[in-house]
Amino acid sequence: MTTREIARLIDHTLLAPTATRDEIETLCDEAVAYGFATVCVNSSWVGLCARRLAGSGVAVCTVVGFPLGASSTDAKQCEARRAILDGAREVDMVMNIGALKSGDFREVERDIEAVVHACQDGGIVTKVIIETGLLTEDQKVVACRLAKAAGADYVKTSTGFGPGGATAADVALMRRVVGAAMGVKASGGVRDLASLRAMVAAGATRIGSSAGVAIVREAGHSPSH
Repeated sequence: MTTREIARLIDHTLLAPTATRDEIETLCDEAVAYGFATVCVNSSWVGLCARRLAGSGVAVCTVVGFPLGASSTDAKQCEARRAILDGAREVDMVMNIGALKSGDFREVERDIEAVVHACQDGGIVTKVIIETGLLTEDQKVVACRLAKAAGADYVKTSTGFGPGGATAADVALMRRVVGAAMGVKASGGVRDLASLRAMVAAGATRIGSSAGVAIVREAGHSPSH
């Protein structure tokens, strides 16, 4: 991969509850300078990011039902629709983990479908966070199958707020389950170039990281001005 290709894999992420306006604006400016795929922010910042990134080629990604996945389905769908109106082009939703662990698979699929439909109406991408650190191997398989059946575009490993983060083994498992047609996003603990390369080798097509600048600098990528 070229340094530019590496940058285009990265969702440049800042989801801390303490993030300030200045930090969000810096995130956007870094994303433009290095050519990242998106900035990934909480939904209250979507409008600001969309305005600052207009015409730059960097999209705005936001999170829904974050970080627990335990919001009502209606609330998740409403949050997604509002974010789309504000300028989000990608939505990373947290699935209903408790429903999955309860064996209520139709509820999990219905929850995902509601957000997928909102995103499809807006012509944007949906990613489903399955929070691998909370799941058994069998549950990871079921979660990926349900996300695929619900029409999501990607499955994603982690919120970054749960136990553990992305592993190459989990990414490889997710890729095997969803096949070639869906994206797989590795997120949580990907903080250097070696980790990014390991995730890509395992099947990841997008990387979520708050260390995007450090990663691309390690790869030798200088910012454009």
